[in-house]
Amino acid sequence: MKRDAPGPAMDARNSSTLGTSVPQVTARAKVLGRAQYAGDIKVAGMLHGKVLRSPYPHARIVNIDVSAALALPGVKAVLTGADAPKTMWGVSHKERRILAEGRVIFAGEEVAAVAAITEEIARDALDLIRVDYEELPAVLSPEAAMADSTPGIHPGRNNISHEIQFERGSVDAGFATADVVYEATYNTHAQYPGYLEPMGTVAMIDAQGRLVVWTSTQSVFLARARLASAMERPVSSVRVIQATTGGGFGGKLVEDANNLIAGLLAVKTGSAVRLVNNRLEDFQACCSSLPEQITLKLGMTRDGLIVAKDVRIIAECGAYSGLTAEVIHVSAMRSDNMHRLKNVRSHASLVYTNNPPHGAFRGFGGTQMLFALNSHIDMMAGMLQLDPVDIHKRNAIGAGEVSVHGWQIGSTGLKECMDSATAAIGWQVKRKQTPAPGAKRRGVGMAAAMHVSGNRTIGNWDGSTVGLKVNEDGRVVVHSSECDMGQGAMTMLSQVVAHELNIPLAHVHVVAPDTDSSPFCIGSLASRVTIVAGNAAILAARQAREKLFEVAAGILKVDASQLEISDAGISVIGEPDKKTSLADAARQHIWRHGGEGLQVSATWDANTVMHDANYYGNIAPAYSFAAQAVEVEVDMETGQVTVVDSYVADDCGKAFNPQAIHGQTNGATAQAIGWTLYEQLQLEGGRLMNGNFADYTMPTADAVPMFRGGLVESHDPNGPYGAKGASETAILPGAPAIANAVYNAIGIRINDLPITPEKILAALRANRQALPEGARHA
Repeated sequence: MKRDAPGPAMDARNSSTLGTSVPQVTARAKVLGRAQYAGDIKVAGMLHGKVLRSPYPHARIVNIDVSAALALPGVKAVLTGADAPKTMWGVSHKERRILAEGRVIFAGEEVAAVAAITEEIARDALDLIRVDYEELPAVLSPEAAMADSTPGIHPGRNNISHEIQFERGSVDAGFATADVVYEATYNTHAQYPGYLEPMGTVAMIDAQGRLVVWTSTQSVFLARARLASAMERPVSSVRVIQATTGGGFGGKLVEDANNLIAGLLAVKTGSAVRLVNNRLEDFQACCSSLPEQITLKLGMTRDGLIVAKDVRIIAECGAYSGLTAEVIHVSAMRSDNMHRLKNVRSHASLVYTNNPPHGAFRGFGGTQMLFALNSHIDMMAGMLQLDPVDIHKRNAIGAGEVSVHGWQIGSTGLKECMDSATAAIGWQVKRKQTPAPGAKRRGVGMAAAMHVSGNRTIGNWDGSTVGLKVNEDGRVVVHSSECDMGQGAMTMLSQVVAHELNIPLAHVHVVAPDTDSSPFCIGSLASRVTIVAGNAAILAARQAREKLFEVAAGILKVDASQLEISDAGISVIGEPDKKTSLADAARQHIWRHGGEGLQVSATWDANTVMHDANYYGNIAPAYSFAAQAVEVEVDMETGQVTVVDSYVADDCGKAFNPQAIHGQTNGATAQAIGWTLYEQLQLEGGRLMNGNFADYTMPTADAVPMFRGGLVESHDPNGPYGAKGASETAILPGAPAIANAVYNAIGIRINDLPITPEKILAALRANRQALPEGARHA
């Protein structure tokens, strides 16, 4: 089923909002300025923290003198690595200290931290800290890091952080049957998340000596585990509360040291400490997306069937590996599952350098590989004189099939997405148009993508627990620790509960995640919240309904099976006048012999399988698909590429809130355009040179077209009411769609992102120089 977004109501229940476009339940608090972000929180006696960072990508810390900083009036603590726990923290590898000691290995690494009575005094104190460095040789490229003569950045190991290798089928035999074999190398670069709210934390020691942390995070429980481990405290002595989070995009998972340093300052001073990054500090501290060099070789038959795929990836994690081992895993194999493949081989290497660390970012490794794959298919389509859409369709995996890596596809709207996007852009006519005279040339391009909805790879659980409390007025409080970072988790949970209990959306309140009171959840990653928490919320709401019916059946003297909820009351089916209110039922649940407040809890864990040592296993309960078609204009004189039209079709299973999905798709599309055409972190000698929004060029409103898009509802059998993830898939096809459109416009294939005017002009110049003399002057 397809519809443009946003769309009309699709549910018959009189109070249900499922299928309708509703504002986010957090919207009013945000637009009125009432939402409390971490930087807004104030605690009596609160101090302000600031961090001193290394100016060198690699250096030995010879000496640190903090005496002058400590003597500054108003300064309460100055901490160095000697004052921090010795325990290392990290994700795949425990390799990082809260504050560096003895050596720094990237420019921006945290060396010292100050707590003072004002932020200004704390900033002044940083200038008084004297650090003597002995600069050491820095390794600033994967090629240099992988050289045999290069010492390991981390003692006791070489510079390969992680490696993935596998082969399914017989790749060499597959290539032998191919009519066309094509190989090319693609380079992708790092992208800063660009959220509005920089990382921020307020940490304090409560009256019982427990560490309490309010922070901007995508997972309160992952944050608690990291704090407890790095601070060498029992998990139960740490409480993490999610403040309103102003965007995350993967950057606020488990890789930033902000809340660790705030926690350390709070422990050492005994006071509450506020630590909020300014924009430069956030650029230096936040992990940007993983840069990868991808060499892809595909073999196809003359009718476009892919018979062999061989991938070699070299990715640079920077100084610490963080989540990049999981990111490169995605790049190495996820795109294989989009097509009906038999022969695939991959070898991916993750390499340390002395550059700032990279990590999780929206799309999580899919953007990099899908840029290469879609660009490659477009080129091979030209060689075979086929439409790239037809090649994708020829190979597209179908519902009910099992992929080459064991992924069980419950639903897919991939073909429908491609049809919708290409029809909207005028694909068939525009891709065959002859170039118009003049300097500006137009072209169209398309790309396809897939993503997971859930992911059983962190550990052998990919579930969620939701608790409901029905208050004495018949309204419902929802407890979940799946974090809302702007993507709408609270709205989704409210919609599900309101739908199941047939009550107005305004009668449901979702409590912010708090590790002391919320049930354990993994958090907002892998587009998992709608499918896992949505299913758990359905189960919890149905339990609550059963308890309400049990009480109401006694009040109304009927069997519980004869009851229904409507108009905030419980009535006998077919006898609407014979009813009691939800409030009465909730009160009666307490005020009786053996009564209690009505609260329930339910857990839903996906029926999936962790991959084995050879990366085989059905890791997600559902898989999302998307396609994008774009039209670009290329100025042959300036090299400027402008996206003049874009249409993204998103297979979300079932659209709970079309307006919200449309907003997510638009944001993803803007980020993809930024990564492809504008954004680039500039490093010189390992130092970041453009750590601000003035110099780091993100797309503004006048740099993007009016976004258009539509939803394909494939109704997944494992999803709540058929829904699956819809926040990440739309970012994946943007870069290759634009690259393919540029190629269609001017015959220039750019394999190295971003696609800048300089690269366009250089390629045009090289093309002219390659022409015969007469043709150059024609």
